[in-house]
Amino acid sequence: MLRRTILLISLLLCLFASIGSVQAQIPPAKQNPLIPGQGAKGTAGCSTAEASSCAEAAAKILPIVMGLSPLEANLRRLTDEIGGRVTGSPEMAKAVEWGVGAFRAAGVDVHTEKYTLPVSWSEGDTRLELPGPVKFPVRLKATGWSPAIPVGGIEANVVDVGYGSEDDFAKVGGLVKGAILLVHSDIGSTWADLFNEYMRPPLIIEHAVKDGAKAILWMGARERLLLYRHTNSLAGEIDKIPQAVVAREDAMRLARTVAAYPGKVRVHFDMPNKIGKPMEQENVVGEIRGYEKPDEVVILGAHLDSWELGTGALDNGCNAALVIEAARAIKATGLLPRRTIRFVLFSGEEQGTIGSFEYVKAHRAELDKIRAVITFDAGIGRVTGYSLGGRRDIEAGVREVLKPLESWGANNHTYDASFGTDNFDFMLEGVPTLVANQEEANYLPNYHAASDTLDKVDMLELKLHTVLAALTAWGIANRAETLGKRLSRIELDVLVKETGLDQQLKLLGYWNAWQSGARGRKP
Repeated sequence: MLRRTILLISLLLCLFASIGSVQAQIPPAKQNPLIPGQGAKGTAGCSTAEASSCAEAAAKILPIVMGLSPLEANLRRLTDEIGGRVTGSPEMAKAVEWGVGAFRAAGVDVHTEKYTLPVSWSEGDTRLELPGPVKFPVRLKATGWSPAIPVGGIEANVVDVGYGSEDDFAKVGGLVKGAILLVHSDIGSTWADLFNEYMRPPLIIEHAVKDGAKAILWMGARERLLLYRHTNSLAGEIDKIPQAVVAREDAMRLARTVAAYPGKVRVHFDMPNKIGKPMEQENVVGEIRGYEKPDEVVILGAHLDSWELGTGALDNGCNAALVIEAARAIKATGLLPRRTIRFVLFSGEEQGTIGSFEYVKAHRAELDKIRAVITFDAGIGRVTGYSLGGRRDIEAGVREVLKPLESWGANNHTYDASFGTDNFDFMLEGVPTLVANQEEANYLPNYHAASDTLDKVDMLELKLHTVLAALTAWGIANRAETLGKRLSRIELDVLVKETGLDQQLKLLGYWNAWQSGARGRKP
């Protein structure tokens, strides 16, 4: 801890040194009479000739964020007091109130925008019992938006289908019909492992439904009996077949029992999930209007909702608090950007990014003027740069904006494009998107799990991320030129193919919606 603190202090000193160097080399921009009391402040974009403005913004933002601030108290209230926040739950409604209140306390204009969640969902008393020949307790949790098992439960043989490959299904043949399937997993320790957790299920679910299985049990990818909740819902709809995540050690014991007593291991499975009617939900939107081009918008966003086994601190409470803190810091500098900066806390992210999808649909008429969408959604691992969604054309501008923080090692960007967080539908509409690339740190062991709690959040790292996020939003909003254009459908078709996003869309079930224009820019 001491070594890291010393390193961070040295980085801060490097930042102040670099700011001083830049300001010494570049003359101040001309005074802008439209900004009371600002003079040269906030008038310049982040082109090479105007880099002093970004350096000045960084110098003002940094001490505001790194000093005493409401960031930690805000996050404590969201996680410890409100807790887990499933979209459609009373806790989610409290989280919306939290967001509105925190923006107001920061002096930032705020409002909410409604949309309709297709159904609400909560877990009942999920139980799996083994009548024999071997009995032992099995700990498990329903997957989110899984259909309920009818009152009285179901009883069926357990069939081990390995990792659920075509060969694995071929080996068990006709045993799948009427059975409850057990699917294996490996322990997840990298981003690629987590990506695979979402890419594997669709084909397995399709196979299970086609072959007449009654339910699926997923072996947990975390050790020490840690339970977590995933979903395979694409847009807040109820899934195709009942599913649950089984604690890893219990699932392995069940697999061994099935192997020892082939065809004889039956279980009684109860999962009385509670499924409600469509209901209104809200995204929380704060805004600092631009002085020159207020109809052009840069969005800094994170999702406010979470699963409820833990308190949603790493995913994604810390970054919801980051967005509010970034807004507070920018407001407190007194610097006004050329373009409007919009700070959005999305709900429904865990149900197929439905909140941001609905936001995109509601704002479709203004997408040509949304200049960038910046998203944070990976805990507190060190930020190395941004994933640019296949947009090589915007890299130079992003690097320029972050030049004052070059010594932080956060200006190394990638061009991958993928589903997974609230940039998704903006990207499919051709809007430039930036998703923070972060080291795994402690995110994956606690992902969606009962252990995702406030004590896992490194506040010093979170503050550094806030500085990066605020400068990114400020710099893009204040550039003389736009960061990048909105891509046409023809250009998007090329990008989707070149990045391999087309394969993800096909595997996850989005392809038909993309092809028709129901999701993404219309052909």
